[in-house]
Amino acid sequence: MRKHVFIFSVLLLLSGLVNAQSRTITGTVRDAHDKLPLPGVNVLLRGTTMGVITDANGVYQIKVPNNNGILVFSYIGYETVEKRVTNRSVINVALKAEVSALEEVVIRGYATKKKRQLSYSVAEHALQGKAAGVTIAPYSDAPYVEYNTEEYAAIHENTFLEPTKNPLSTFSIDVDAASYSNVRRFLNNAQNPPKDAVRIEELVNYFHYDYEEPEGEDPFSINTEISVAPWNKEHKLIHIGLQGKHIPTENLPPSNLVFLLDVSGSMNAPNKLPLLKSSFKLLVEQLREQDNVAIVVYAGAAGMVLPSTPGHKKEKIMAALDKLSAGGSTAGGAGIRLAYNIAKEHFKEGGNNRVILATDGDFNVGASSNAAMERLIEKKRAEGIFLTVLGFGMGNYKDSKMEILANKGNGNYAYIDHILEAKKVLVNEFGGTLFTIAKDVKLQIEFNPAKVKAYRLIGYENRKLQDEDFNNDKKDAGDLGSGHTVTALYEIIPAGNESYEFIQPVDDLKYQQNRINKKTTQSNEIMTLKLRYKQPDGDKSKLLVEAVKDDDIELHRTTDNFRFSAAVAQFGMLLRDSEFKGKASYADVISLARSARGDDKEGYRAEFIKMVETMALLASK
Repeated sequence: MRKHVFIFSVLLLLSGLVNAQSRTITGTVRDAHDKLPLPGVNVLLRGTTMGVITDANGVYQIKVPNNNGILVFSYIGYETVEKRVTNRSVINVALKAEVSALEEVVIRGYATKKKRQLSYSVAEHALQGKAAGVTIAPYSDAPYVEYNTEEYAAIHENTFLEPTKNPLSTFSIDVDAASYSNVRRFLNNAQNPPKDAVRIEELVNYFHYDYEEPEGEDPFSINTEISVAPWNKEHKLIHIGLQGKHIPTENLPPSNLVFLLDVSGSMNAPNKLPLLKSSFKLLVEQLREQDNVAIVVYAGAAGMVLPSTPGHKKEKIMAALDKLSAGGSTAGGAGIRLAYNIAKEHFKEGGNNRVILATDGDFNVGASSNAAMERLIEKKRAEGIFLTVLGFGMGNYKDSKMEILANKGNGNYAYIDHILEAKKVLVNEFGGTLFTIAKDVKLQIEFNPAKVKAYRLIGYENRKLQDEDFNNDKKDAGDLGSGHTVTALYEIIPAGNESYEFIQPVDDLKYQQNRINKKTTQSNEIMTLKLRYKQPDGDKSKLLVEAVKDDDIELHRTTDNFRFSAAVAQFGMLLRDSEFKGKASYADVISLARSARGDDKEGYRAEFIKMVETMALLASK
C-alpha cells in the first residue's frame, strides 16, 4: 500500500513540474510600416505542431512547454520572423512586407498554376493549432491543382441611364458577402481575382456601417447621404443604407436547423472539410436548448448522420461532426431533398426553419442542374424553410451555382476562407446570418431629371428587377437579417454637366415626348426612394416612401460610412478594371479608407487596407 502511495506521489509531483513549466505567451502582430494589426498571421512553435493564428485585432495566445522554444511568425507577402521565448510572457512582433514573395505565382486568367512549397494561404494557416477556441486538425499538404475549374457568372456592369428616358431604377437588396472573402482568398495567395468574381455590392456589404437604429414599427431604418464621387470630381455619389433591428439572441425564435454537408472526394483538402467542421463547431456553441440540429451528408449518396438533436447537447453534435471524412462523388440533389424533408418533419411554427448547405459547390451526380435545384428550393421557400449557403475551398469552386441556390432559398451566401471568417459569419453575425426580420425587400428610385442628368447603380447587376416587379408581391427579392446593414451606391452626373462621355444617345421618340415637370425645377429633391418589404411570415408587402434632398456636403465632411463604402466601391472598380473607374487609384483607396476606419473593433477595415496594399503591389508588377 505504501509503495502505491509513493508511486502516486511521484507521478503527481512530476505532473506538477510539467504543468509549472507550461505557460501562455500573448502578443500583437502588426505591420512594421503603418503599425496596423495583422489578422490571420500563423504563429507556430518551431519543431512542433502547436500553433495558432492572430485574431481580427492581430492578437494571439499560445501555450508553450518551456522557456527554450522559438515562435515562428509567418504571413503571405511578409518576411517570416522568429522569436525566442526565453522568460517573456508578452512577445509583440512587427512584420515587414516582402515584395519578392508576390512574384512566385504565375497567373493565367482563371487557370492558376502555383509552385509547390511557396507558402500557405491564410485559409491553410487557420487549420493549424487552435483558433477562436476551437481545436483544428493540423495542416496536411493539399493536392496539387494543375488546372482551375472555378466558375463565376458573367457580370455586365450597369451603365449610366438618363432619367428622362429611364426614370426608375429597381433592384433587390443583397446581404451576401461571399465575393469579398473570396477576393481576399485570391489576394492572400498573391493572385489577381477573376473579374467576374468581383461583385462590388458584396464587397461593400461585407462591412458593418454605423447607421441609426430603427425606432418605429418597421424593422429597419433608411439612411441617405450625398457628396462628390471620389474617383470623378464632376460626378456625385449617393449613399443609401438600411439598418436592420437588432434582436438579442435570447429573444430570437427557436431554430430548426439541418446541416447539409458535402463530404465528397472534392472536399478532401485542408481548407475544405477540416475547416468546415471547425466552422460548424463555432455555430454549435451558439445554439440554445430550444434549438434543434440534424446533420445530413452527401457524397455518392445522401444520408443522415445525426437526427434532430436539441442545441444544448453540444458534445453529441460535435462528435457527429468529428466523425466526418471525405470521399466519393457528389449527390448534391439527393442531399438537398433529404435535408428539406428532415427540416419539414421537425418544422417549428413561428421559428427559424433553415437548411445550411456547406460545400465547394461541385454538384455532379443526380439532379444537379441549376433549374432543378431552383424549383425545389423555391417550393420549400414557400413552405417557410429557408436556405443558407456556405462555400469552402478553391480550385473547383462553383460560385455561380451557390449564389443562385442562396438567392432562391431566401437565405444568404458566404464564403469561408479561414476560421476568422467562420467566426464573423456564424458567431459575430449569428442573428443576421440565421434569422430573417424582413423578406422580399425591394428598392425603387425615381430621379429628378432637373437635378440628375444620368445615374448608375454601382453593383447589384444580378439583383436588378423590372420596374413592374416592385409592386408585384409574387416577385422574390432579398431578405434582411437581425442587425444586418445593407448599403447601395449610385453615381450620378448632375444636371448641367456638359459631358456625354458615359451616356449612350437614344433617338427621339416619334409619338411622344419626355418633358420635365416645371415643378421639379423648383424642388431641391434629387430623388424619391421607395421601399417594399414583407414580414418573415407575410405575403403582403408594405410600402415606405422617402424624398431625398442634396445638402451638397463636401467629401471630407461626410460620415465614415460614406467614405469607407466609397473606398470599397472604388477598389471593386479597380479590380474589375471598370470603364467607370475614372481617376481611381489604389493610393486613393488606401487614403480614403484610412480616413474612415473609425472604431473598427473587429479589425475588418484594417484588413481591407492590407488587401488594397497587397493588390497595389501585384498591380505594380
